[in-house]
Amino acid sequence: MKTVQIEIQNLKCHGCAHTIETQLSKIEGVSKVNVDNNTNQVSIDLMDTDQLSTIIESLSKMGYPAVGEDNGLSLKAKSFVSCAVGRMTK
Repeated sequence: MKTVQIEIQNLKCHGCAHTIETQLSKIEGVSKVNVDNNTNQVSIDLMDTDQLSTIIESLSKMGYPAVGEDNGLSLKAKSFVSCAVGRMTK
């Protein structure tokens, strides 16, 4: 088991965190996901670090790109949708 941390952009609230935790937990080999709203960090327990690129891609598709990656208007808009979904499904 390996724990990795990714600093992300566009994290606003617990709705965002809920969406991230729910979606990343669906990825095979991910056993635990924790989102820290204070530090914009996502901590993930993985069976194999080969899944890291899949996780980073999934975060970006939800509107939460890793720090240093492109964060255009479309990703910011996606993060608002993901946030709303997280708030409604909590």
